[in-house]
Amino acid sequence: MSTDVSVGIKRVRNIGIMAHIDAGKTTTTERILYYTGRTHKMGEVHEGDTEMDWMPQERERGITITAAATTCSWRDHWINIIDTPGHVDFTAEVERSLRVLDGGIVIFSGVEMVESQSEAVWRQADRYRIPRLAFVNKLDRVESSYTQTLAMIEDRLGVIVVPLQLPYRDENRRLVGMIDLLARRLIVWDPKSKGERYEYLSVPEMIWEELERYREMAVERVAEYDDRVMEAYIAGAEIDAAAFHEGLRRGCIHHSVVPVLGGSAFQNQGVQPLLDAVVRYLPSPVDIPPVRGVGSDEERTAEVDQPFSALAFKIVTDRYAGRLVFIRVYSGKVKAGDHLFNASTGKGLRLMKIFRMHANQRTPLDETQAGEIVAVVGSREISTGDTLCDKSSPILLEKIKFPEPVVFIAIEPRTEAEQGVLSEGLAKLAQEDPTFRVDVNKTTNQTIISGMGELHLEVLVRRLREEYGISALVGQPQVAYRETLSEPIDVEGKFVKQTGGRGQYGHVIVRFEPLPRGSGFQFTDTVKRDEIPREYRAAIEKGLKETLTNGPLAGYPLVDIGATLIGGSFHPVDSSKLAFRAAAVTALHKAYRRGSFDLLEPIMEGEVITPGEYLGEVMEDLARRRGEIRELQSRETVQIVFVAIPLAETFGYATRLRSLTQGRATYTLRVARYDVVPEGFRKEIIRSRGYSSYGERED
Repeated sequence: MSTDVSVGIKRVRNIGIMAHIDAGKTTTTERILYYTGRTHKMGEVHEGDTEMDWMPQERERGITITAAATTCSWRDHWINIIDTPGHVDFTAEVERSLRVLDGGIVIFSGVEMVESQSEAVWRQADRYRIPRLAFVNKLDRVESSYTQTLAMIEDRLGVIVVPLQLPYRDENRRLVGMIDLLARRLIVWDPKSKGERYEYLSVPEMIWEELERYREMAVERVAEYDDRVMEAYIAGAEIDAAAFHEGLRRGCIHHSVVPVLGGSAFQNQGVQPLLDAVVRYLPSPVDIPPVRGVGSDEERTAEVDQPFSALAFKIVTDRYAGRLVFIRVYSGKVKAGDHLFNASTGKGLRLMKIFRMHANQRTPLDETQAGEIVAVVGSREISTGDTLCDKSSPILLEKIKFPEPVVFIAIEPRTEAEQGVLSEGLAKLAQEDPTFRVDVNKTTNQTIISGMGELHLEVLVRRLREEYGISALVGQPQVAYRETLSEPIDVEGKFVKQTGGRGQYGHVIVRFEPLPRGSGFQFTDTVKRDEIPREYRAAIEKGLKETLTNGPLAGYPLVDIGATLIGGSFHPVDSSKLAFRAAAVTALHKAYRRGSFDLLEPIMEGEVITPGEYLGEVMEDLARRRGEIRELQSRETVQIVFVAIPLAETFGYATRLRSLTQGRATYTLRVARYDVVPEGFRKEIIRSRGYSSYGERED
């Protein structure tokens, strides 16, 4: 980085690489590291020697499981890269990465084009307002289509694309190189140097007409963001390249347009122009809005002379360094050994070590500053989502929100002696992964672990074995159902106790009502102060929240329910927080007995891609699994079935689909929503939990 600090921060890029599984994300990252000189060997997913997928399971399965961070330099710029997983079970890794990034590269396969998980990560990036580039990969495949992918990105994602390149193929549809539309030249990569060397050639006449059509589209769309481009475009004059790049950068940072490039990462074609686009169009830390404090007007800009602020977004347990905390530094600077304040816990801590990370390799640093992504070791515990700052200028940044787990299994050690080690291992994994939960069933005393899917839990159980030496016994995966109220109900709860001395008195009237899906629990009150003093309201809300974890139908958590305190009374001497908490619990249990409740199940949405000859069997199998076919698309040699299907029906689906299609079909499903369980299945689920059909626990 430059010695001039302000110029240095302007030359930093914090980017994430996102994609649907198998679109070529890790392969592209490996090429980026190789061409920037970060690595001296090009890792290959199929050979299991990638730098970024360093976990044994990642190399074995050929997928990214955990978001890995690294840094590299390109054209005098410093690029911090986070390579995120493409599999839906590890969506939390994408979520936490997006929270701290300034820009992103979304990779699309030129064969499968815009797949369901591509769309899912795009929407995730939309939520965090992250400027993006698109890279259309796998253009070496004869069945790929760059222009169709462009059209599909616009259609499915609702964005305006600015194509910067076109593929050029020979008569056998073999990819020769990529045409730079603005410069009107053909870029051809040298296979002997693994694409490290490339040359510029003149564009063949046969593709000139298509070049001009797409070039005009690109210039016209950029002209809206730069007056010089607009003037040249209207006058039919030559476009100034610097003005074009500046206008496109402005449009990209303001989320108005998406620059699109293409190539084949596996064949080492197209990666250097992608790196050029990263430094040209994606924002530096100073180009993004300042971060704001929660519940205050405090804000921090990306300057080193501002008070220090950083967000912890990832925890990993390192065999040698101990507990490593990945942080994004938003403002100020800090040295190893300095004292900081954890605004989330209200406790001070000492920053003992700072590391620059390259996958699982660490380089010690003396200090870190605004705009950087580093790993640290602190003297006190830091959790995901915690804010680190100067004690003299505290600020609390917004936490990271994660989806709730949808699948759970029972787990137990093989011997009693391993119980302590198992509990310790599970606790460490839960600290690392916010979507992994560990609970103990109070009735059976079983340890229950929950996660985002079968693969997620399978990976974690294997990590227990490989990293902690625990060969645990696990049960069958089960669905994490939810319960909800279906009709409003008013109930009264009283807690009166007299024991000779001071008594206990609490009296509440609560209206419970169903809320829209995804609302969670909401508490409001409309009572006057002379009915129930304000100091008891928090105790009432707390009592209700704690009781909602165990619903009346089958003991699953209650969700999407509103509770309004509409009345009650208090005693000037005997009333207490404890009494009102107990009264609220009594009211909720009354609602359990008298109210009407529904059981909710997670519904997956996504696509099954199958060769046409197996379409009938695939659709028949989906129908048996209560699948609802939303759309059917033909694309080249395959059929794409867009489907919604209950999560409970997807266990073992991977094996079944392989069997039906001789291993030639693929699928991607993600949890999209919760829906009411049909009556017949509801009774069966309730009975399997040991409850009667009325929601009463059986002996």
